[in-house]
Amino acid sequence: MLRIGLLGCDSRIAEVATAALRRGDRIVAVHDVSPASLRTVGTAPSIPSWEPLLDAATCEAVLVGSDGWNDSRAAAVRTLVQAGRPLVLAQPLELSMLWAYELDMIRRDTGSPIVPCLPDRLHPFLARLRERIEAALAGVDAAVESLHLERRMHDRSQATVLAALSRDADLVRAVAGDPARLSTLGAAEAAAAWPTLAVGFTGAAHLPVRWQVAPAGEPGLTIRLQTAAHAVTIEAPDDSSRPWTWNGAADGGEFDRGRVILSALDAALGATPAHAADEAIPPATWADAARAIELADTVPRSLAKGRSIDLHHEEFTEIGTFKGTMASLGCGLIMAALLVVIGATVVAGMAREFGWDAAGGLADAWPMVVLGVLGLFLALQVIPLLIGNADRPDDRSGPSRES
Repeated sequence: MLRIGLLGCDSRIAEVATAALRRGDRIVAVHDVSPASLRTVGTAPSIPSWEPLLDAATCEAVLVGSDGWNDSRAAAVRTLVQAGRPLVLAQPLELSMLWAYELDMIRRDTGSPIVPCLPDRLHPFLARLRERIEAALAGVDAAVESLHLERRMHDRSQATVLAALSRDADLVRAVAGDPARLSTLGAAEAAAAWPTLAVGFTGAAHLPVRWQVAPAGEPGLTIRLQTAAHAVTIEAPDDSSRPWTWNGAADGGEFDRGRVILSALDAALGATPAHAADEAIPPATWADAARAIELADTVPRSLAKGRSIDLHHEEFTEIGTFKGTMASLGCGLIMAALLVVIGATVVAGMAREFGWDAAGGLADAWPMVVLGVLGLFLALQVIPLLIGNADRPDDRSGPSRES
């Protein structure tokens, strides 16, 4: 039986909390949760600040919701990760690639178990869909022509659309692989683009994937895989009480979003065996969540510039950041050295012409100054060797660039 703390709430975190109560877990402390959400998850002791959640004696895991997200809660999450606390985080909490990767870097330093609330990738229909795609790419089944995802929403504002994309992009990665390029299609005016936004993904498998926003009759997601011989359509309603359907048939068995996230939390805590490598789709890691946030964060840039974005896979670690800083600093030093050479030559010539002995001596000393600065710069390069390989990445993505 887990003792769970609640820091904020939203519909998905409420599902996890409700599933926890059903199986006998206890919510022992809540902070910054609205009265409506409290009615959903039942009565629980309210605490005036989030600091008690840092103590393992208070609770064994913390669920963090996105409703009412603010800078104070962002600082609380960062501190909880620094303290190594087990967390279940709503997706997305903040649509910032830098924030997501900063959290991931802290997580790898402290070992904090983070479970992103991305349950839909674990539905049996997604595993079946990926099997179809893999069979087609291997030549066993009819060739795949396209994968189309239509997200039906009532609120089609920018923030809501990007939040939905950050969740659905994880499904794209789970069934079709990590995209290598992203492109957008929308109205010329940015404010008018979001209600009809379309995003295209292409990856190593060269499977065209299109994600599009549509007005909602019933909010949810339609996934359509088109092959040369047939089509597969999955309907995934937002309403958790309604079943998913595969070509109109609800034969996927019972699927409880909250329960599957709790199972992932149990595995992260070591209470149950971890996901087997030969299983179809594993639970999402925080690296998966950060990558999905990066994809959503890239969309406004692509839309504003009217360009496709190449997505690069680089080390996003402290060592990687150090190497990038050193590379930029090295370029700056080369440019500065050229300016010093030119300036020193001019000053030395003027000093000799007008008899400025002090200025001439100072100008003639420029080789030693440049040599000393470059020597210090080269000495800094041994820092990674002193740190070692403890900061080795597992699966990181770096900044994107336009093409």
